[in-house]
Amino acid sequence: MMFEEFLLKAKINTYASNGENEEKILEDGSKELVYKNNEWEYRDRYFGFNPFIGEEIIFKDSKIFWGMNYYGRIISDKVETEQIYQFLKKSLRLAKIEYPFRGPIDFQENNWIYKNKINGIANNFTGKESIYFKQEKVYELIYHGGIIK
Repeated sequence: MMFEEFLLKAKINTYASNGENEEKILEDGSKELVYKNNEWEYRDRYFGFNPFIGEEIIFKDSKIFWGMNYYGRIISDKVETEQIYQFLKKSLRLAKIEYPFRGPIDFQENNWIYKNKINGIANNFTGKESIYFKQEKVYELIYHGGIIK
């Protein structure tokens, strides 16, 4: 299995899932989601709810391989928090193999719009995702990461 394929599967089966994968609360108060498949292991660990900060780490054969840090927040109180996060999860499930870090470049459904601006490739990248409701920005997240040696 290629790294990008594993990353997509891991995201779909952890945070972006419909609740099938339970978060583990760690001693330091962070929440962690884990997904394993053969030689690959994915760990998504984050603190907070709004705003929140976290990291995703991938191990291959028990050695660190790739990582990403992120910081996100809701910036409007005009929409329920749960609605924003549900649309975010739906968007994340639509990520493409070319850019498996977050969601697709663009996604729109009814009054919701998801935008993802990506610079770089899996080895070294930065990005920013935003969610709009009725043309008003309601959420934003910045992220960066790459291969770790």
